[in-house]
Amino acid sequence: QTGSHAAIACTALTIQDSQCVYGFESVSPVLLRQQAEAVLKDLPVAAFKSGMLGSVENLQVLASLLTKHPDIPYILDPVLVANSGGSLGDPATLVHAFKQLLPHASLITPNSIELRQLAGCDDLQQAIQILFGQGARAILLKGAHEHEPHRIRHALYVDGVVVSRSVWPRLPAEFHGSGCSLASHIAGLLAQQVELKDAVQRAELWLHRTLRHADQPHATGQRIPKRF
Repeated sequence: QTGSHAAIACTALTIQDSQCVYGFESVSPVLLRQQAEAVLKDLPVAAFKSGMLGSVENLQVLASLLTKHPDIPYILDPVLVANSGGSLGDPATLVHAFKQLLPHASLITPNSIELRQLAGCDDLQQAIQILFGQGARAILLKGAHEHEPHRIRHALYVDGVVVSRSVWPRLPAEFHGSGCSLASHIAGLLAQQVELKDAVQRAELWLHRTLRHADQPHATGQRIPKRF
């Protein structure tokens, strides 16, 4: 879809289905580093994207790798809790650790719940400025968790200033993997040297299409975006 190829370094194994995340086990930081170094040695990596990291130790491995590759764009999807409500690690511990990744990120893609947790602040605009004060460069605030029954609002901030806004009709369903799909698509476009604002807008349009045509494998489960 973006012209980019995904090369994966697995951070954790999860127990999940279309309805919930029931548990997970992080891979060892040694194994994570070996995976990443094998990919970096083999392929011309043009963008990084991270989601669930599983442990503080794995987050530290990522920070070390990013320090060695400061010119490669990095999309940080600060996954703290699954959309289905399952735990992906201790939020307080992860929030504290995530802050060392903020200065490395070309873009952070929190939903409103994650933004409030990262900033320790309920007011979204104040929370945005707190993260910029901690080193963030650009933030895509996703509004699906706000209580607007008919629409979803997103906003892209760069250097503390909003540079674009978008409004999407709220679809009558819950979706599995929508946030990580969006972040991955943006990363794929940045790897093709698409400018950030354009990459975000194109990725949002693509995501909305995948959600409108999503599959529903279980009557009471989340729908799966139709990415292909």
